[in-house]
Formats: sequence, C-alpha cells, structure tokens
Amino acid sequence: MSLTRRALLAASLPAALAPALAGRAFAASADPRLAPRAMGNPNAKVIVEEWFSFTCPHCARFELDIFPEVRKKLIDTGRIRYVFCDFPLDRSALIAAQVARSLPEERYEPFMTSLFSNLDRWAYGENVNPEEQLRKMAGLAGMSPAEFDTAVNDTALQNAILAEQQRAETEYKIDSTPTFRFNKEVYRQGELTFAAFEQKVAAAGG
Repeated sequence: MSLTRRALLAASLPAALAPALAGRAFAASADPRLAPRAMGNPNAKVIVEEWFSFTCPHCARFELDIFPEVRKKLIDTGRIRYVFCDFPLDRSALIAAQVARSLPEERYEPFMTSLFSNLDRWAYGENVNPEEQLRKMAGLAGMSPAEFDTAVNDTALQNAILAEQQRAETEYKIDSTPTFRFNKEVYRQGELTFAAFEQKVAAAGG
C-alpha cells in the first residue's frame, strides 16, 4: 500500500504528537515495548526486516498466505532472523501498533495474525469504530480496558513509533508497505511469493 501516512496522521493526531521525529528511538530506549519484535536465530546470516501497516491489505495477505511458509522453512530452520517493523499508514494502524507492542512479547505475533485475519471486521467494516473493535480484540488477547487506554494514550510510545517510521523513510527510502530489507538490500515492490522471498534470502547469503 502506498504511503499516505503524512496527510492522514497530520489530520488525525493531536498537535502534541507532532514532535521532531528523528534518531534511532527504539535502539536508544529502555522501554521493553520498543524492543525489536523478532523471531528466529539471532546469529542467522540473514536478517530480514519487514515494514508493515496493520491496516494494509497487502501486508495482511503476505502475513496470512506467505509468512507461515517463511516461518516454517526459513525462520524455524535458523536460516533467517525476522524483524517486524511498524510503518503505520493511518491512525488506526498506529493505535494497533501501540496496542500490539503493549502486549507481552510472546503475544505480539499471534495478535498481529488475529488483526490481519479480521481486517475487514475491525478496520474496514461498515459503521465500524476501529478503536472500539481493537479494544475488544485486545481484551481477547488478555489486555484489560485500563491497560488498553494506557497504551492508546501513551504519547511517548506514539512518538517513538513515528520516529522509527521516519528513520525508515529517511534511511531506507521506504514509502509503502510491505517493504522488506534482506541484510542491506531493500525490496520496495510490495508482496513477494515464497519462492521470490527465498531467492532474496539466498542472494543475501542465507
């Protein structure tokens, strides 16, 4: 999905959330919510980073149709380290990222799968309030209403996610989702089949 984030977020976020977004916020933070959400061998020869938005149908299709094979054949076998990187394209995606990162780390990827599996229901359903639907889904993942409110209203967390997003835009020229980085090679053309994904891994040395 092409980047429309600047206009959408500028129109929907409070003025207090318009900081100078710069620097490696996640790397510098001691907040466990900002620790990398990653799977696989930390010493793998290839690190794959995926920049995604929780409201991106292309990201959902990759997660549901292709990622299970990536996990089985490349992550679980130790060939790659896989890192999920937030790139929210709208306010709903930003809130979803905040909630997902506020869950215990082991619930992050299952919650991601749940959101993508129900994208039409919580994000794009007719007469749907995405935040209220996220509240319900977070509850099913074990998050209390008070914890949900804390996560959604945490401006430091919001700013850190947006700062990392801007770093990706500046450093890697990322402007759409999903975008992948295989070690140093950035692939910006969207979804990949498993065969094409594996070829990228092999070309990166894995």
